Amino acid sequence: MRAYVSKLLITLLFMSLTQGVLANDRTAPEWDISEWINGDGTTLASLKGKVVVIDFFQLWCPGCNSFSVPLMAKWEQQFADEIAAGNLVMLSIHTVFEGRDYQNPKKLRAYLKQKKIQRLVGIDRHIDDDEIPETMKRYRTRGTPEMAIIDKEGRIRFQRFGSFDPASGVQLINKLLVGDPGNP
Repeated sequence: MRAYVSKLLITLLFMSLTQGVLANDRTAPEWDISEWINGDGTTLASLKGKVVVIDFFQLWCPGCNSFSVPLMAKWEQQFADEIAAGNLVMLSIHTVFEGRDYQNPKKLRAYLKQKKIQRLVGIDRHIDDDEIPETMKRYRTRGTPEMAIIDKEGRIRFQRFGSFDPASGVQLINKLLVGDPGNP
């Protein structure tokens, strides 16, 4: 029994330490967007050769408003030269899996204006009455906020639900920008 408990604790510790890491190094799926805001839409395939940072968010999500939305704004300033040079793309996907009537495109536009978000924002497509939108399914996100960092070859190098150490994200983005796939 003691050996079983020890193995269980080690397994749980490993799982907690690797949360968000097990999804890494898989080919990023194409997103399925019903509408783009703040610019013309894009496809993941058209971004090959660039590092891509995606923030999956909802406008009423407390973690999004306290962590991922401000972090994206900070990273946009920090990586402004790389974004301007076309080496890095930062975009957000409004992936609503609850409160669809409230979190509609009109309210999203007002939210983006209030938060001064000018990056490209896609609205994750819902098929019929399915509560879970298509891109959320494809990326296997567990909720919001969730962030993904995709390398120049189109592979997910980092995907994390909730908050994380932003310095580790900066370090990975810098590695990927110089072509070092690194170990996330």
